[in-house]
Amino acid sequence: MSSELVNLSVEGDVSIITLDDGKANVFSPLMSEAIGTLLDKVPVDQGSLLITGRSGIFSGGFDLKVMSSGDIKEINRMVKVGFNLLARIYSFPRPVVCACSGHAIALGAFLLLCGDYRLGAEGDFMIGANEIRNNMTVPEPILELSRARINKNHWFRAILNAEMYGPDHAIAPGYLDETVKPEKLMESALEKASDLATLDHPVYQITKELDQTEVLNSIRSSINKM
Repeated sequence: MSSELVNLSVEGDVSIITLDDGKANVFSPLMSEAIGTLLDKVPVDQGSLLITGRSGIFSGGFDLKVMSSGDIKEINRMVKVGFNLLARIYSFPRPVVCACSGHAIALGAFLLLCGDYRLGAEGDFMIGANEIRNNMTVPEPILELSRARINKNHWFRAILNAEMYGPDHAIAPGYLDETVKPEKLMESALEKASDLATLDHPVYQITKELDQTEVLNSIRSSINKM
């Protein structure tokens, strides 16, 4: 099942969402809404979810054309839809594996933080939050997510200093859990997702909810205030 921006396929007990807009996999309102539509079709009581991008690019973040358009209403819609999507993936009832297929910038990097296990393709790729270097304030929903998932001794470097990391160096701050050869990325990600798919329901969901409640409430509250 696919749209022009994103595709849903199934391998055994693993539902695979692949981002591919033919360019930088930016989170336009249409991209976020398309992913949300496919998430509606992913089982929430069994299996696991695997999210990946096309070769060389996981996601370049929000659509800069919308950001620079001056259309405040459309910018706000894009941001709120994108942040709500992150909250949904972060709290997804089943295990979420991210296979970072290349660059993961800004919202692309924050999407990695929503995964329960993150693999990255080795290569000359950049992963990180570049908002402050681009004269953009990091909004509260993202601060809440980053405080929960970025390792404390890297938080200032990763968020306030807007440091960009190569895949191997992205493990220490908490963007990734491991890196593999690009040609092995999907094989390794599917192996991990298939293993996590065996975790019991609803035990997994209940434990995840207990762990995430405070952070998730803060994220959703800050989104509602935007």
